Amino acid sequence: MTFAFLFPGQGSQSLNMMDGFSAAVVKDTFDEASEALGDDLWAMLKADSSDTINQTVNTQPLMLAAGVATFRAWLALGGAMPSVVAGHSLGEYSALVAADALDFDDAVRLVRLRAEAMQSAVPVGTGAMAAVLGLEDADIVAACTEAAQGDVVEAVNFNAPGQVVIAGSLAAVERAIAACKARGAKRALPLPVSAPSHCALMKPAALKLADALEGISISVPTVPVLHNADVASYTDPVQIRDALVRQLYSPVRWTETVRKLAADGVIRQAECGPGKVLAGLNKRIDSSLSTLALTDDAALAAALGSLNG
Repeated sequence: MTFAFLFPGQGSQSLNMMDGFSAAVVKDTFDEASEALGDDLWAMLKADSSDTINQTVNTQPLMLAAGVATFRAWLALGGAMPSVVAGHSLGEYSALVAADALDFDDAVRLVRLRAEAMQSAVPVGTGAMAAVLGLEDADIVAACTEAAQGDVVEAVNFNAPGQVVIAGSLAAVERAIAACKARGAKRALPLPVSAPSHCALMKPAALKLADALEGISISVPTVPVLHNADVASYTDPVQIRDALVRQLYSPVRWTETVRKLAADGVIRQAECGPGKVLAGLNKRIDSSLSTLALTDDAALAAALGSLNG
């Protein structure tokens, strides 16, 4: 049967987020990632404070491992391969691993480098991101254009209708917040992040990522992977590398991704990883979609009947 798996990215992490899974493959997946990095990722999830897991250099490999671990737990239960996969920002790497396009160990090291490059591209405190709620996409884009004034501020996450994230230099983002409110936004509030993802300020990081990707083997995906940057799937490894590089400084077109899946007849979708962020966005994007959230053993078992059947 036709169904899609959607992999979450940063923002879905939490302490003990994998405790609902009993399959040995879950812990094994984290052990594999930990060995690749020389860091104990599982111990980070069991800490008393979330400070460590919220550091982007840790969040990215943690969320990659979580998505892949959930996917492997699904397969271990007898779950079928999805017909198509996609991931929100960082989740695109989990999707590529699930589609056998990217080796898991390579992906773990790659997202750690990606996180380090993103953080080094913009000094802490000089960049910013903000969520804008209740305003049309075109109005947000116009507000960013007005607020830029020679700096960078762009709409970078089109998460759902009326829910868009902007990013750029601190002063420009502050001006854009005011401009969005003046245009009627219900809310426009800064986000607690250390790097302004998916905007032009990330181009230096993209160059470092491009260099790293040259040394990574990428295979033809076994199922289509919809990429964030252009809502398209590729079979050519060169195009996949290019899509990953462009993703760093291009908007995440999530609303279009979900709508394309629905238009292609893929109306059965599941969020493969901890949390229910993507399932919530899907409800806002298309109320006819019922997106499962594979957050624990019970959710996996329930999904077997509805997705495999």
